[in-house]
Amino acid sequence: MPIHDQGYRRYGGHRQPHGKTWWVIARAGIMERLRERKFLGLLLVAWGQFLVRAVLLYIASNYAQASFLAPTASTFRDFLAVQAVFVFFITLYVGSGLIANDRRANALQIYLSKPLTRVEYVVGKLTTLVIFLTAVTWLPAILLLLLQMLFAGNLTFIKNNLFLFPAITLYSAVLVLTSAFSMLALSSLTKSRRFVAVMYAGLLFFTAAMSQVLRAITGSRAWAIISPGDVLDVFSAVIFRTPGPRSLPFPVAVLFVVLLLAGCVFVLERRVRGVEVVT
Repeated sequence: MPIHDQGYRRYGGHRQPHGKTWWVIARAGIMERLRERKFLGLLLVAWGQFLVRAVLLYIASNYAQASFLAPTASTFRDFLAVQAVFVFFITLYVGSGLIANDRRANALQIYLSKPLTRVEYVVGKLTTLVIFLTAVTWLPAILLLLLQMLFAGNLTFIKNNLFLFPAITLYSAVLVLTSAFSMLALSSLTKSRRFVAVMYAGLLFFTAAMSQVLRAITGSRAWAIISPGDVLDVFSAVIFRTPGPRSLPFPVAVLFVVLLLAGCVFVLERRVRGVEVVT
């Protein structure tokens, strides 16, 4: 009869340094979504506009008769404005259950009982959503800019519009972070991912409708401050240097975004806990 030693055994693996556990959460979330055919189909549809714009850039660069299709700064602003629709759907699909599912399964107690801080947990969940949103905003917009240079065979457009690189990056960051933080904060408030999706959609559509109604009643465009979509329009108009009326001063739009992100961080700090305190 074999006798097994039950004494102490030294750990033979590699000790992982603290501060990197967020990537384990992010990677698990990313791989889970990439295994879903419906989500992959949504990503392919989201890249459809990129293919259409790429064909138009090629035609404009190689046929003089199609010079009216030549890109401008407004071209890239309009591209990101259309992509905002897919940002909405991807945010709903990926983000609604990021924290809500863990709350429903009481998994927060398990996550936070390990050497994992609340910040690492939130960053991991946030990274999952940010990567997918960046893949349909910043990445295709930058690729379009590079394709324009390749199709034209010169750097004339790039030299005349060098600000487009930081403009695309900055606006994409604002769009992605406001969407991701808002969804993550809402997901931490309940255990139902469906209710989270309804709250997120209601928040965007209700505020937009209220803004339009109040503007029609009072005649003041300042009511755009209650609509995140209108605030982002102000951001894009200023960042891409496109003409047109602006419903809000740019500093007010910046303040709105800062307060929105701060509010989301406050909600996450209160709701993401290993033990739920009931008062």
